[in-house]
Amino acid sequence: MIVGGPDRLFALCGERRVAVGEFLAAARRLAEQLPDRPYVINLCESRYGFALSFAAAILRGQISLLPSNRAPLALDRLTERYPGAYRLGDDDVAGLGNSRHPGRECRGPEAKDGRSVSPPCEPDSGNPCRNDGSTNGIVPQGEVPGIPANQTVAIVFTSGSTGEPQAHHKTWQIFSDSARLIADSLGIAPLSEAALVATVPPQHMYGLELSVLLPLCHGGVLVDAKPFFPSDVRVALERLPAPRQLVTTPVHLRACVESGEAFPAIEGVVSATAPLPAELAQRAEALLGCPVKEIYGCSEAGSLARRRTVEGDVWQPFPGVRFGDGQVRADHLPEPVAIGDLIEPAEPAGFRLMGRNADLVNIAGKRSSLGALTQALLEIEGVTDGAFFQPADDEHGRLAAVAVAPGMSRAQLLRELQARVDPVFLPRPLYLVEHLPRAETGKLTRQALDEFLAGLRSRS
Repeated sequence: MIVGGPDRLFALCGERRVAVGEFLAAARRLAEQLPDRPYVINLCESRYGFALSFAAAILRGQISLLPSNRAPLALDRLTERYPGAYRLGDDDVAGLGNSRHPGRECRGPEAKDGRSVSPPCEPDSGNPCRNDGSTNGIVPQGEVPGIPANQTVAIVFTSGSTGEPQAHHKTWQIFSDSARLIADSLGIAPLSEAALVATVPPQHMYGLELSVLLPLCHGGVLVDAKPFFPSDVRVALERLPAPRQLVTTPVHLRACVESGEAFPAIEGVVSATAPLPAELAQRAEALLGCPVKEIYGCSEAGSLARRRTVEGDVWQPFPGVRFGDGQVRADHLPEPVAIGDLIEPAEPAGFRLMGRNADLVNIAGKRSSLGALTQALLEIEGVTDGAFFQPADDEHGRLAAVAVAPGMSRAQLLRELQARVDPVFLPRPLYLVEHLPRAETGKLTRQALDEFLAGLRSRS
């Protein structure tokens, strides 16, 4: 299930070093005590707790549901969609991991008011979540068995950036092959002890692959941290032994570059979830003194290609990955997967991203993409964040934009945009705001933008 011998360093939890053997023993104990349910919604904020729950669910034969939206209403809908699903959070894992915790309740499928509706874990109740130290016939106490390659271990969901989140089933083979391809592309050696500091949550496909699956399936050390602010990132990196890698997003990377923080030496930076501007990549490499690489992928198919941003806009597919006809085919994927991005072949054997199909706009016979327009907005000096979008309720197809630009007026910003985009694409309206409603990964969903715009209109 996990590469390396029992003494291999698997995780760093503050000052605590967790070896493979200790992690597997804890996963076995947790698996023994999980409720007898088909699905688990892994809500652990702790990266180590997430990995422990993920491994325990696999040993128990359960499928982890990894929603992109963990708001209460979204979780209620997910529980209704997958009967028998229960929720597992950090407090639950801490309690279930103890050898005895009389009277504690496992969090099974929850009622609308959030109360657990599963029976309490009494030692003699016959409930699979026994706390008397017995295995109850679930997981052997000896060696951890291998995982069947075709076992479905997770269902991941798209971010909903262009509509309703879609579900995609992932087998252990898909995950392990994907981890190997990522590691090869980033130059992470098998059984490497490079510490992987991630600013993205493990429930997101990118965060899952880079910060959890790599340590499980290939190498690299899981770091039990999820720094958010630049000072958090600096402190997290400073506390770790070399070598260190930063797994992040353009939004987090821009914040770090503009923070004025002095970061320790690191071996590499990986960015994903949105295209990284070349200008930002150059500044990041100068600040951090290491290469900045991007990973291209999607929840539907996982990570698929890479590039070093400062070397150009051409992406190189991973070995065995082929693009064409709006689909991606890969040796490790069971069937072709439709992708939402427009791709243009480029030599040698690479491709360029031309935007998303859903981003294309046609106004007065002129074409552009929301991504290209947003990039023009972000290139304006003084703009720290922003986005173009088409409001769902605009019958005329006009564009709107929101921007974070301290010290700039709306008139100044419009003048700068007029120098960069065709007049038909100028936003009507343009709002100056203090922040954008970004998710943990830095993404802006269509629903979040529409709700944000409604709030701005109500105040104007």
